[in-house]
Amino acid sequence: MKKLIIAAIGMMLATNLNAAKKPTANALQFDPNSGVKASLTMPDGKVVNYTAYTKLYFVTNIEDPTYQYMNIFVPEGATQQTPIFLRTYVGGYLPSQAGDPQAQDASGRALSEGYVLVIPGSRGRTSTVQKGKKTIYTGRAPKALLDLKAAIRYLRHFDSVIPGDAEKIITDGTSAGGAMSSLMGATGNNPAYKSLLKAMGAADERDDVFASVCYCPITDLDHADMAYEWLYGNTDSRKSLSESKRALTAELAAQFPAYINSLGLKKADGTSLNADNYLDYIKQIIIRSAQEAKDAGADIPDSLGFTFSSEAAIQAPINGGVGSARPAGMTGGMPPMMRGGGKKVGEYITDLDLDKYLNYVVSTQPLKGVPAFDSYKVDGAAASGENGEFGNDQGSDVNFTAWAAAKTGSTLSEELKENVRLLNPMYFIGDGVSSVAPHWYIRHGARDRDTAFPIAINLATKLENAGKDVNFKLPWNRPHSGDYALNELFSWIAEIVK
Repeated sequence: MKKLIIAAIGMMLATNLNAAKKPTANALQFDPNSGVKASLTMPDGKVVNYTAYTKLYFVTNIEDPTYQYMNIFVPEGATQQTPIFLRTYVGGYLPSQAGDPQAQDASGRALSEGYVLVIPGSRGRTSTVQKGKKTIYTGRAPKALLDLKAAIRYLRHFDSVIPGDAEKIITDGTSAGGAMSSLMGATGNNPAYKSLLKAMGAADERDDVFASVCYCPITDLDHADMAYEWLYGNTDSRKSLSESKRALTAELAAQFPAYINSLGLKKADGTSLNADNYLDYIKQIIIRSAQEAKDAGADIPDSLGFTFSSEAAIQAPINGGVGSARPAGMTGGMPPMMRGGGKKVGEYITDLDLDKYLNYVVSTQPLKGVPAFDSYKVDGAAASGENGEFGNDQGSDVNFTAWAAAKTGSTLSEELKENVRLLNPMYFIGDGVSSVAPHWYIRHGARDRDTAFPIAINLATKLENAGKDVNFKLPWNRPHSGDYALNELFSWIAEIVK
């Protein structure tokens, strides 16, 4: 009898432990009285007081309780009309657990600015649960995006009781998180996700957002390899590769012009952006980036490939006379010792040797391998994180482009093709079905080599062509990073939420 009682107690403890690990609910829940008071001290010493609502599970069919919840932080003074800043910490397509506001990044700054802050968790390519003796990978594509969409739907479901305006949700993320932010902005209410979200027990609500902040988004993965080799294939580091790798580079680079032309992109003046003028388009964006930095006081050497004006083009009037154009060849009387020892200086940048500049970018951080993204088994290469992202729930790595699959003797299933599509915002912008965010803030560092410049440029340009408000830059000398220039970001946010 004693043994039976002990066994029963053990079973009860095990049941309670399992319940704690995997909460279950018949309906989504939010208790307005469950908030906990807390504060955050900002770098400038400002103390931000807020109320935290944590462990809010945003689906009823919870597969992975470690990640499928979010935390909400409501600053003092927030109302139902206060915009909501949703910060995802996804990186490398890895799982991301909901956390607390950070004083050093955009999450803390959002609270300090008076916005309601939401930090959702999401499953990723390495998240697992145990089902009997089997290890199940829970976060393969498009699971992370589904979790984030479910979080948005939760906010709408409880909009009347959660402080903050669910019609003013601003998403923010960096790298793979930047890709997730772009997807939240581009795929709003698209029916392709509906059955998947229903199966998870997400709220039957809209999942479109007001604005998306995308730092260095690692996206358009099915075209990222060709873009990478097209841009970097002629750099010195690629020229030094083995003959087999050089052949792969050439094959991939040759595919990109057709893709560019297929997009039907337009420049701001309405003219076509195509393979013939794309390199010059990139060059002009980088020149603008460098010029802005130079105007702010940055020292930009001509060794990076830039050409500078050496003198003002017009001589100023002297003693009330009339100004005139400076004659060709005249130095304006500048003493030799003031001319920078041969280094060209001046008021503005006139040109850029793009090949020299790309070699500079590569010198700051080595390029990825060939292929950069869909590398699994191609010419003996190891799998990338993206190969894992598109793997199955048994933990396999797979090729996700037709080109790489052909190289490895594999094929792409229809399910895999659909998962690749569901994780690419380029397929949804302007499709006539998705509710695309009206406002976009996109940044990709001018020396960020984690994906090629055209990936972010294409995203921004397609959005602009679709009539969206797009604030896009390749910020000067920035590597692969996010949540910088926060004064600039939050000035932009203040304008769009007026």
